[in-house]
Amino acid sequence: MTATVGERVEHRRYVPHHAAHYGGGLVDGAYVLGLFGDVATELCIRTDGDEGLFAAYDSVEFLAPVHAGDVIEVTAEIDRVGTRSRGVAFVAQVVCRSVASASASSAATLDDPVVVVRAHGTVVVP
Repeated sequence: MTATVGERVEHRRYVPHHAAHYGGGLVDGAYVLGLFGDVATELCIRTDGDEGLFAAYDSVEFLAPVHAGDVIEVTAEIDRVGTRSRGVAFVAQVVCRSVASASASSAATLDDPVVVVRAHGTVVVP
């Protein structure tokens, strides 16, 4: 296995209501960072045959709120390959959102996903 620039992994996850941390069903940013860790782990497994270790974030931008009931798509893409390190670009976007005005369980697929978090980090593999 050899990691190459452009390799990418994607996960989708429903944000459960117990993840809401603030009023209005808002979810804290750490929830999305945890999802980035999960997708980075799979990326390392697929490219290097090891779970790897997350070394650092170079940047994190929280761009829009995440709510309980959202469906989030997170992606990790390798943009730099070193001997043991990999630069990884992350994006999280909401692809479905609840529509509470219709009923308590109504939801809709968004025509235009909402980018909620962008980040860049470094993972290290043996």
